[in-house]
Amino acid sequence: MVVNARTEALVFAAGALVLMAAMTVGQDHAQGLTAVDGVRVGHHTLSERPTGCTVILVEAGAVAAVDVRGAAPATKETDLLDPVRTVQQVHAIVLSGGSAFGLDTASGVMRYLEERDVGFDVGVAKVPIVPAAALFDLRVGDKPKVRPGPDCGYAAASVATTDPPAEGSVGAGAGATVGKLAGGARAMKGGIGSAALRRPDGLVVAALVATNGVGNVVDPATGRVLAGVRTPDGARVAAYEGLSGGFGAREGENTTIGVVATNAALTKTQAKRVAEVAHDGLARSIRPVHTPGDGDALFVVATGSHDAFDMLSVGELAAEAMALAVVRSVRAAESVAGYPALRDVAPAEE
Repeated sequence: MVVNARTEALVFAAGALVLMAAMTVGQDHAQGLTAVDGVRVGHHTLSERPTGCTVILVEAGAVAAVDVRGAAPATKETDLLDPVRTVQQVHAIVLSGGSAFGLDTASGVMRYLEERDVGFDVGVAKVPIVPAAALFDLRVGDKPKVRPGPDCGYAAASVATTDPPAEGSVGAGAGATVGKLAGGARAMKGGIGSAALRRPDGLVVAALVATNGVGNVVDPATGRVLAGVRTPDGARVAAYEGLSGGFGAREGENTTIGVVATNAALTKTQAKRVAEVAHDGLARSIRPVHTPGDGDALFVVATGSHDAFDMLSVGELAAEAMALAVVRSVRAAESVAGYPALRDVAPAEE
């Protein structure tokens, strides 16, 4: 037992040193998810009300996995991401507003990819593999029947680029809100955020998230609430007091969804593990998270161009990048009717 304990300690220490090296350089937040070669991102935001979709294209194919922690998910094609399933790679991931209606956006992305002869070859056709997840934003704006559909997905795919992804109130984050513990009347604006971390040896791990949680967004470094439940007069962000005030959000009307991308050469099993650990980033930056009212789901795509990595670093970098992306999502958000953004609300009193 002594030898085993010592060996375990040495392994942990070695991994910690690798992780420390990874975290001291190469913080490429502004580039975001597209810091990973082979990844393109496109948003389409509807003009009729605040909603839209975000498409992550990996047309050359990427190993993928998903981990769903929230109790009220809206997802499509997630079963095939299980490591025991036959299909090994995906060609796009779709994040959408519009609740389950928004899952139709994936059809538009499939059409876009089919036109370019991209997909899983079944002999008579190539079938694009496009998993998707949606968040609830139907109460934002006054036209709940306006939802992202196939045309939205096609439009987002058509403008996908390797440029740094736009952040804030765009795409799947256009109607995202946070801090609904006291009901929607005191909530604030969420949105899209993205961040990337780059290790000296070339390993890149990046995240993109549409933050739409029941909980408050906090700064992981200080624990201070950045955006969430406001004071009863609406003028300030309320200090976080846990669930002492009760649970005022409606179940199934929230959900934070996102994607981690890496150039690491992961198997589906390893990608699944990274997706699990990436949820730690949500736990660091959203309080509470994974509630009965959330359908939180995180995807991982691995392009495989970098084969020198350790799973400790990839997992922890994924969690860190996700936490940073959540913070960026509310810092970049813009106010919409009834939901002020961080930039327009006074901070909580010290």
